[in-house]
Amino acid sequence: MRYLADLLTLSRFILSIILIVISFTGSPAENAFIIFLTAELTDTFDGTCARKWPFPKDKTPKYRKYAVQFDMVSDVLLAAGQVLFCTLQVNWIVGVIVIIYYTVICGTLELVLYGKFFGHPDNCTKNSLTSRNFPVAKKIVLARRYLYTICLGIVNAFILFATSWPEPVKIGLFIFGCSIFVFIWFFLRQRRKHVSRDAVDIEKKLTHSAKSNQFTRITKSAKLTKTPRK
Repeated sequence: MRYLADLLTLSRFILSIILIVISFTGSPAENAFIIFLTAELTDTFDGTCARKWPFPKDKTPKYRKYAVQFDMVSDVLLAAGQVLFCTLQVNWIVGVIVIIYYTVICGTLELVLYGKFFGHPDNCTKNSLTSRNFPVAKKIVLARRYLYTICLGIVNAFILFATSWPEPVKIGLFIFGCSIFVFIWFFLRQRRKHVSRDAVDIEKKLTHSAKSNQFTRITKSAKLTKTPRK
């Protein structure tokens, strides 16, 4: 069970590659919708499995330290495959707008927040906003996730209505998808103090570091101002 999270992430990576390939082959929209839905389910449960069945600290495999980055790459590939399919097979205007958002806005935010592309709160640079002002960085990350969720929902809706399924099925899936996105919206609002699974620990470390630096400055200042005994 400890390997289940890695297997789910690997399956999402493979499904993302398949989605990108079928974007150029003119595959039906039904295939793209089912692949994306399946991949999103793996994204939902891989983090839960990793926390539920963790490796012991003395037996953690060496590759696990790359798991976070590999998980993020899989997410990016999945979103890219979905947007690419929408651009080439469904509606190129919507696809181009979302591509501009991903490349320009998200790229800029990653450089500001983490100081690098595909960054993460626990491996950001010293000059990044996350290191300098973590509370503000959390708010920006949360707003970015709202926009990310909305963009994926719009693209997925266009792909859904491009399928040849009966109209009642499309409408039912659309209503179900909207309810899921509403749940995610309020779920993210509830998590605004915990933007990522590591955010709380990172904030504690940064707060502790700031207090330690302040204590060091106070101690040095006290030593300098202390009058010697006669």
